[in-house]
Amino acid sequence: MKYVDEFRDGELARNIATNIAREAKPNVTYRLMEFCGGHTHAISRYGIADLLPSNVRMIHGPGCPVCVLPIGRVDQAIRLALEQKVILCTYADTMRVPASNELTLMRAKAAGADVRMIYSTQDALKIARDNPLREVVFFAIGFETTTPPTAVAVKQAAVEGLNNFSILCNHVLTPAAMHAILAVEGGIQLDGFVGPAHVSTVIGSQPYEVFADDYRKPVVIAGFEPLDVMQSILMLVRQINDGRSAVENEFTRAVTPEGNRKAQALVAEVFQLRDSFEWRGLGSVPNSALKLRPEFAKFDAELRFDIDYVAVPDHKACECAAILRGEKRPQECKIFGTVCTPQNPVGSCMVSSEGACAAHYTYGRLRKDA
Repeated sequence: MKYVDEFRDGELARNIATNIAREAKPNVTYRLMEFCGGHTHAISRYGIADLLPSNVRMIHGPGCPVCVLPIGRVDQAIRLALEQKVILCTYADTMRVPASNELTLMRAKAAGADVRMIYSTQDALKIARDNPLREVVFFAIGFETTTPPTAVAVKQAAVEGLNNFSILCNHVLTPAAMHAILAVEGGIQLDGFVGPAHVSTVIGSQPYEVFADDYRKPVVIAGFEPLDVMQSILMLVRQINDGRSAVENEFTRAVTPEGNRKAQALVAEVFQLRDSFEWRGLGSVPNSALKLRPEFAKFDAELRFDIDYVAVPDHKACECAAILRGEKRPQECKIFGTVCTPQNPVGSCMVSSEGACAAHYTYGRLRKDA
């Protein structure tokens, strides 16, 4: 298939691996964080880490929207469904994220809540149209990739007068999280970033320049195919060897410096920055998430139903927070693969296929740890 098969060519992969091994200096440790969960999944699925020399280490970042969603936000959604009796619309992965009192949205549904899994924001709008006497809330989550469709839905609801539709907004921003990771006192030492793919198609490559200029951390934006990831690693190794810190774009077939201006304008029209937002693993991060602008406030479920946010600590045995910061690997969690599995997730990192724990459980847990 064009644009897929050619990025999974085994011979080319071996050539890139040979170049990485030849150019990585034996006396240098290269600590590279793949921020995006899609890259984490690709690295585990295709065994990319096994093709790298031992001094080139890939570190998982917080780039899975389900993973970074704190328990308190899931609790809000459950309260809306159980107490306010709304029709709660949500994407599949959020159904299984553990919340307080051993609840999930799936268990709330089993207890009688009207929770409906949808595939797009348009599904949520249709449910609102079909149920004019019921309140319909869309549990909106995601990075910059999924924010424009939510903005479209809010604008459509305003035009159509769908006054029974609102959103519980949990859209978060990638650059702010990268700042937070680098600012953690005593946190993980990083030498460079494999930059997100889909997020970058929206925001472009320019927002990452601050990390190269101010933090002196090279960033290479990469696609999700195995050769994309391997080529980006080689590009980072070369930058580190040269003492350079620049933003380079491996994913030129989809990402431009300026990004998708139309999508950016749409998001800016509907949303504004929150002063602060809690991320799982990173705590409260300033200017890292979005909320609806005042002119669209009637579609804000937090205001409509007056539901306060209450922070809730993670499960004591779960290491999701440290894994999301890159401080630990999934296999270093005591309950990984035993108590905590994709069928019975204790932490959010085991829920989505892009979560570091779920990816390692599926593809890497039986591989001998070098």
